[in-house]
Amino acid sequence: MVLVWLILILFLGGILAWLADRTRLADPRWIAIATILIDLLVLISFSLSSSSVTIAGQEWWATLDLPWIPRFGIHFILAMDGLAFLMLLLTLFLGLIAVLSSWTEIKKSSGFFHFNLLWTLAGVAGVFTALDLFLFFFFWEVMLIPMYFIIAVWGHENRTYAAIKFFIFTQASGLLMLLAMVALVYFNYQQSGQLSFSYFDLLGANLSGAPVFWLMLGFFIAFVVKLPGVPLHTWLPDAHTQAPTAGSVILAGILLKTGAYGLIRFCVPLFPEESVIFAPTAMTLGVISIIYGALVAFAQTDIKRLIAYTSISHMGFVLLGVYAFNSQGYQGAVMTMLAHGMTSAALFAFAGSVQQRIHTRDMREMGGFWGSAPKMGAIVMFFSIAALGMPGLANFIGEFLVLLGAFKANSWITVVAALGLILAPIYSLVVIQRIFHGKPLVPRDISDFSSREVLMMGMMMLITIGLGLYPQPVMETVGLVLQMGVS
Repeated sequence: MVLVWLILILFLGGILAWLADRTRLADPRWIAIATILIDLLVLISFSLSSSSVTIAGQEWWATLDLPWIPRFGIHFILAMDGLAFLMLLLTLFLGLIAVLSSWTEIKKSSGFFHFNLLWTLAGVAGVFTALDLFLFFFFWEVMLIPMYFIIAVWGHENRTYAAIKFFIFTQASGLLMLLAMVALVYFNYQQSGQLSFSYFDLLGANLSGAPVFWLMLGFFIAFVVKLPGVPLHTWLPDAHTQAPTAGSVILAGILLKTGAYGLIRFCVPLFPEESVIFAPTAMTLGVISIIYGALVAFAQTDIKRLIAYTSISHMGFVLLGVYAFNSQGYQGAVMTMLAHGMTSAALFAFAGSVQQRIHTRDMREMGGFWGSAPKMGAIVMFFSIAALGMPGLANFIGEFLVLLGAFKANSWITVVAALGLILAPIYSLVVIQRIFHGKPLVPRDISDFSSREVLMMGMMMLITIGLGLYPQPVMETVGLVLQMGVS
């Protein structure tokens, strides 16, 4: 039942934060902090005491299977393995960062804001643990609605447009995934006579033929929209630009990872033969995302749009690693997900703090900030260097393993992808030069990071360094997804 509590605590904490604000009995910010810390404690204490069980050839730390709608073969199935544990850990940690980053930004309806934030985290936790396809789709939808409100209510000048665009893209792709799920269950029912949405039952389905390839494509499109990958990425820059700081942190650090997780957990294992056939196309799309995201980032003047396009570039490495079909590519993809969660969250938190101080995101109106904000400058330089893949930091480990695995699968695609490592320093230097060393159109000073912001950034810096210097625990925790057929 611990998996249920991991989700339920976040749901209840969100309701409590909303009620506390309406009744003026407590500060919803502290309720959100306490809720996430309790959930983290439950997760970590369980991981230290859990014992694994083998199902379908893979070890799971915890499983729960309860009848839900048995007439249609739908069960309430939750399970956690090493990959899910790391994604849950990332979710809760960045949820904590999201609350801290919005500490002084949210002025209106603070209780409802933290309600939506915690319910988004609860939906994501459900996505990372649900192993009934219908239940997975349910949580997939749960995490979208509160994020829509976070952008639409507390976002910036074009927040309504960005929120609607985010919702349409993710909802349409989600419905496509639902159709593919129902068709997969139907085809399996025709072959086996068993009506089931269970991940474990569908793993054993021996389906083949042209229709199955299109089902795989339905899953792939839904997950790549959320990743996002080119050409299904256009919702992301608008959503990031208009979202409040906490919304950007959750979007970049957590929600994008649900797309990558879906590819690793569902798309490839459920359709192994079709995925192998499609792998060259998927890897090509990953390379296009890497190069396109880096080039377009270089052309931006809006700091949040620039960081958004760098996210597209970095997630292209994840797509490349997943479809390399070997252990190095897979482990590199997971490490890149964790590393990007840290660096992107930190950079978006920085962008939000700058906008809150000087009320603009335009880098042309910034410059010379190093003299008045040296702590801010040093921290942003650290995360900019981390994002471009400096050896000794987490991003380097992830991208190196991805390229190593991809080279085994397709050397020419890997050579083109490596150009992203050359382009990354360019846009990183642009950020540092324009904001901290250049001359602004209107000279102005900026206050340096507060103790709260230094603490928040410091935690992410320590994790980035720790993963870069000693990534082995992550590799051992994740293990290999046996259903992927990696070696």
